[in-house]
Amino acid sequence: MSEDPHALFETWFAEAQAGEPNDAEAMALATVGSDLQPSLRMVLLKGHDERGFVFYTNMQSRKAEELTGAGRAAILFHWKSLRRQVRAEGRVLEVSDAEADVYFATRSRDSRLGAWASDQSRPLESRALFEARYAEMVARFEDGDVPRPPHWSGFRLLPDRIEFWEDRAHRLHHRRLFTRTRHGWDEGLLYP
Repeated sequence: MSEDPHALFETWFAEAQAGEPNDAEAMALATVGSDLQPSLRMVLLKGHDERGFVFYTNMQSRKAEELTGAGRAAILFHWKSLRRQVRAEGRVLEVSDAEADVYFATRSRDSRLGAWASDQSRPLESRALFEARYAEMVARFEDGDVPRPPHWSGFRLLPDRIEFWEDRAHRLHHRRLFTRTRHGWDEGLLYP
């Protein structure tokens, strides 16, 4: 193996942060429900290291229920301006309370208040109702810090597979696949 896939990701991610015009940290997150219905949405990468990829959510949301139920997910970064993408698949584990607290404290006050006001993924009668709930949270926490709600945390995707895709002329793309083994990572190529 010529490279550690996490180090390669860090290089590509830094290049995306410098050169991608919008949201280099945006990634598609694919999950599956107990009914085997797949679901896909965009989330934001909030951390990455040799353990995996971290993102945060309301733990009562559809995505959290599917992540907890299946215990597996897939993510995709598509950096169109760089003509690159990275795919990863693997197990998901909830981050520690300490990790969630540290990240939550970095969010803007409005975002922290929104986490308290939102019943993410649940039916909403009207926008006015949500805005009223937000106003209630503004009043509730008017004089102090906004702590992390008990229903809000994060997940870490621990990849078993990471694929690095680079666009090439005539659809002769370059695809590198890293697969986790008991002894580390095996690297190979895939046909485009």
